[in-house]
Amino acid sequence: MNRNTKINILLLVVVAALAAFPLVFGLGDHKKEPFTGADAQAETAITEIEPDYEPWFSPLYEPPSGEVESALFALQAAIGAGVLAYYFGLRRGRRQGAERARAEEAPEDSSSGAEDTRADREQV
Repeated sequence: MNRNTKINILLLVVVAALAAFPLVFGLGDHKKEPFTGADAQAETAITEIEPDYEPWFSPLYEPPSGEVESALFALQAAIGAGVLAYYFGLRRGRRQGAERARAEEAPEDSSSGAEDTRADREQV
């Protein structure tokens, strides 16, 4: 197993541990809605501090339900992940192409054995 594989496995274990940590230790058990988003928590805090507070503006689009809002958020995350995966895949492909080009441009050994090997590769 090479070094990159070990690092990737370690990162996956860390991410899984971070996801499971709040659930295993019951970090949200004392709350009515234990794992609400930051927006909902901020709204609750603002209304506790200033009950008469009115927002300065309203959202451009208000989803009809929480399920639709969650689906739109998941779609946004999937598109972002796709863009990042495309970018990193493109960079890796370009790097591999440049390495192949450098390997082909490298001067061949002047002995007859190296020329035979290259001719054999071209025939295959």
